[in-house]
Amino acid sequence: MVNNGKSAKNRLKVGLEIHQQLDTKNKLFCNCEIVDATEHDFTFKRNLRPTRSEMGSYDQAALFESKKIKIIKYQSSRNSNCLIESDEEPPVEVNTEALEVVLTLCLALHCTVEDELHVMRKIVIDGSNTTGFQRTILVGRDGFLDVEGIRVGVQSICLEEDAARIINEQNKDNDESNKIYSLDRLGIPLIEIALEPISNSPTFVTILAQTVGRLLRSTKKVTRGIGSIRQDVNISVDNGPVVEIKGVQQLSQLALIIDYESKRQDGLNQIAKKLTERNINQSEFIGTVTDVTDLLRNSSSKVLKRILTDDSKIIAFVLHGFNGILSFEPYPGIRLGKELGDLVKSYGIGGIFHSDELPNYGISIDDVQSISSVLRMNKNDAFILVGGSITLLNTVLFELFNRITKSFSGVVPETRYVRIDGITAFSRPRPGSSRMYPETDIPYISIDDNTMKGLSKLIPQPWDVVIEQISKKYDINKTLAENIFDSQYFILFEKIISQTSISPSFIISKLTEDLVSLERDGYDTSILTEDVLFYLFMQLNYSRISKESVPIIIEKLLKKEVDDVEEVIRSFGTDSLTEEFVDDTISRIISENKKVISEKGLDAVGLLMGRCMEILRGKIDGEKVNKKLMTKLINYIQGSKEK
Repeated sequence: MVNNGKSAKNRLKVGLEIHQQLDTKNKLFCNCEIVDATEHDFTFKRNLRPTRSEMGSYDQAALFESKKIKIIKYQSSRNSNCLIESDEEPPVEVNTEALEVVLTLCLALHCTVEDELHVMRKIVIDGSNTTGFQRTILVGRDGFLDVEGIRVGVQSICLEEDAARIINEQNKDNDESNKIYSLDRLGIPLIEIALEPISNSPTFVTILAQTVGRLLRSTKKVTRGIGSIRQDVNISVDNGPVVEIKGVQQLSQLALIIDYESKRQDGLNQIAKKLTERNINQSEFIGTVTDVTDLLRNSSSKVLKRILTDDSKIIAFVLHGFNGILSFEPYPGIRLGKELGDLVKSYGIGGIFHSDELPNYGISIDDVQSISSVLRMNKNDAFILVGGSITLLNTVLFELFNRITKSFSGVVPETRYVRIDGITAFSRPRPGSSRMYPETDIPYISIDDNTMKGLSKLIPQPWDVVIEQISKKYDINKTLAENIFDSQYFILFEKIISQTSISPSFIISKLTEDLVSLERDGYDTSILTEDVLFYLFMQLNYSRISKESVPIIIEKLLKKEVDDVEEVIRSFGTDSLTEEFVDDTISRIISENKKVISEKGLDAVGLLMGRCMEILRGKIDGEKVNKKLMTKLINYIQGSKEK
């Protein structure tokens, strides 16, 4: 249970859907290799439209997206794409390697596997797929896993194709495209594990997600790194509507999201209660809708001036009995006005203005009084201003009216995205059952007992066994083993170990502790590719750089103080550093500190070491300097006594 202070009775339910890319040679429905595209060979455009389900109805999420998107541009590369991703050629049969990984995980999670696997089309017209749908296969259902003595149900396990990678939300090339996608990620095999909703603490939910992630990594058949695993989080309070939070990539965000979203939903219920107490007529609460463009054209507000271009208008409408409701804040940052602002932002409009927050934004008290007069408001009413493209405003107003009407019921079932700070924002309505229909281009797949018996030998070992094996294999403690196996760099770590004589503990500390610390300092460590990191450790193995220089070089790369890794290695490397230079430096430091040595003897080594490393840091290992310094210092002290 989560206690949110004001609402201790809140009953929170959280369901996880975990999506993980599979590490296969080819994509799911074509023979293209899985390669990140750094350049594209050609582009094309599509205009996606919603289609009816088998029962003849439209999915509400698809209809919502169709109102926003005009034309989508796609970038394609011959290295990672073929005509199938462009939807110019039928898909081939399902990737057997990917299917076997998913079947093995079904066994590991005690799922019932279907005798026949059928490919389904899931309608998606946000632009992330050229076809207007995503192909998905239900493989297993009704499984379970045990976490800290609690059994959690597994609703389903699916094999599906990953979506295209968005490049730019708004195109700046002055053409009609408003989204740009790269097709290199489209079609990568993806496993989706949907867990039963649970009522437990955010900490337990995080442990649950971590447990599933560790099981996936134990197969050694999944990809690692940013974007390769994503969680969708389904949250509800007091058995109310379910809200889906899409695309959570970091486990550290889960607790923040659950805490914020539970407060947001409880806050919406409190707003609904307040509306009910006012006895507002739900069929007539929206009053006069008026074009106030001319009224506000001479306003001193810079914000309004930016809105009022040649093809834009500002519309105002009355909400009877809503005075004070739009700014009512049951929890910090939870307001109905903010919810409505997020809704219109999804259409590319900057937000709304409402009477509870005015005068503000350069909108004067005279402007507010003029609007109130035109709308014939009374003291219990509120008004909303929304401005934007004439072609969009009718749609936006319809959605606003619909959303305000739903505020009388409290929580609205919808799909939301998450910011890095755990704050969620509106994305689209939740999809319904009308989004699925059968794929007619791919035959069904039969699964027999012999296939499952053969795969049972591939079930991954328990987590503690895997960690114990890593610990023994590399002679490291269990904490280090967990750190590297949980990180995105485990495969890179094994590659470095196999080709160098560098200490495993040192490699792990650089790939985990150091990089995590730099991320906390605000650096984007994703720019450090595995090729760059591998090259860096190879140069350390060749003694071109010292151990102490590794974190310095990494930080300089992240700060973009150099163009490439070789440039910074040349500046910090040992290529031009001679033994004679090191010996002379140490001798000079000893000579300059005779007084300190005469007073402290060997205890002066710490001070001397620090002064040596001011000159030699990053160019030679401190251990080597320390040995040379101790030898020279002992000789100096003995020589001084003899004199």
